[in-house]
Amino acid sequence: MTPGHVVIVGGGFSGALTALHLLADPAGPRVTLVDRTGTFGLGAAYATRDSEHLLNTRAGNMSAFPDRPDHFLRWLLDRSDDPALGRMSFAPRMAYGAYLRDLVAETVAGEATGRLVLTAADAVSVRRHADGFTVGLADGSALDADATVLALGNLAPAPPPAGDDVLASPRYVAEPWRVDLSGRVGPDDAILLVGTGLTMVDVVASLAAQGHRGPFLALSRRGLLPRAHVEAPPHKHAPPPPDPTLSVSLRTLRRLVATGGADWRTVFDGLRPVTATLWANMRPADRSRFLRHARPWWDVHRHRLAPKVAARIDALRASGQLRVAAGRLVQIRTAGDRFEAVWRPRGKPAMEVAAARWVINCVGPHADVRRAGEPVLDSLLEAGLARPDPLHLGLEVDADSRVVDAEGRTRPDFVAVGPLTRSSFWESTAVPDIRVQVAEVARRLGAHLRRPAIALDPAPRRR
Repeated sequence: MTPGHVVIVGGGFSGALTALHLLADPAGPRVTLVDRTGTFGLGAAYATRDSEHLLNTRAGNMSAFPDRPDHFLRWLLDRSDDPALGRMSFAPRMAYGAYLRDLVAETVAGEATGRLVLTAADAVSVRRHADGFTVGLADGSALDADATVLALGNLAPAPPPAGDDVLASPRYVAEPWRVDLSGRVGPDDAILLVGTGLTMVDVVASLAAQGHRGPFLALSRRGLLPRAHVEAPPHKHAPPPPDPTLSVSLRTLRRLVATGGADWRTVFDGLRPVTATLWANMRPADRSRFLRHARPWWDVHRHRLAPKVAARIDALRASGQLRVAAGRLVQIRTAGDRFEAVWRPRGKPAMEVAAARWVINCVGPHADVRRAGEPVLDSLLEAGLARPDPLHLGLEVDADSRVVDAEGRTRPDFVAVGPLTRSSFWESTAVPDIRVQVAEVARRLGAHLRRPAIALDPAPRRR
């Protein structure tokens, strides 16, 4: 008899991979994977059907399993006759989505048959009771669970400063991941993109590949674009020793690049094994300083573009079709059959006004769970089963990914994985980081469910 039932709220990469790890144990629990879209394993990023959207990490580092580093690469090579495909390739994201769907399908049909239930539904609440949890669904039904995993992925982005008439317009795109713009955008339409990160790059690359001729204006506070990977990766670089102060850590990184002869990409990639330790050792004041001043620079250097995509964006900028600007967006308003964006260029006192036929929100995911508009999170906060982290990056969790409740306690049967846990681990959004986290969570959760008692553990002090 299997030990208990685990409900995983969220069926994207984080949730699906947690399920696969739990089910890999023949003596493990039953699992119900709940996802509002019904596209299990994909999430927003890997549900794309656009071949222009490439992975931002090389195929050789995209295995879903930390102990089988070539798993995705072998899957990819078995399905392709491209002689140039290899470990250093940047594969289409839709290929990775197919890989994840295959993993789920194999689990459903394999040795775990009967232990995995896929439920296409919207989870709206989680309630604790003496025997475990009840997960409420939007249709009024509920699931009883011995343990619950929150794997909501990235939350919907916050809206830009705009009136209700703008936000209700069919030419305002709130979440470009969930909208197919093919055939909707006129080839000469002017487009305002709010944000200059990876989402903006995806939108521009897709529309340009479809023959869009109109101008793009991409606007963010600093006007920073993601940097590019190099075609051939530089040699690996040993990470610097962790230091609790931000200033010393930054000086160390600069010295390595300036005097060590190392490519900056090597230095950044070398940080991956110690990033969580660097973040954990950082003083609260330094964490806040990092978020205020250094985070945008970290993001554009850490989360880079495939060389092919970067070259396409560079060409669009060189031609003048894509303008990337730094400034503060003050207001978006309607003006006849189009929009007007009022913005102040960075470092300048005078306002500018830009006209656009379309406005596309590319600011990236919301992080403040209090304002995310996610019913299941609202339910948890109201019931005191969870609390925001001090920096409002997600939920507060401990070093074992256990959710901290309003009284500062944790339970081994209530955990979170993926982007919601950024406050504790910082790097919890990319596949190489999430796969390690979910493997550990599944191991601990499976071991706990074999024990008869559930204990409340005091949470660590807020950092």
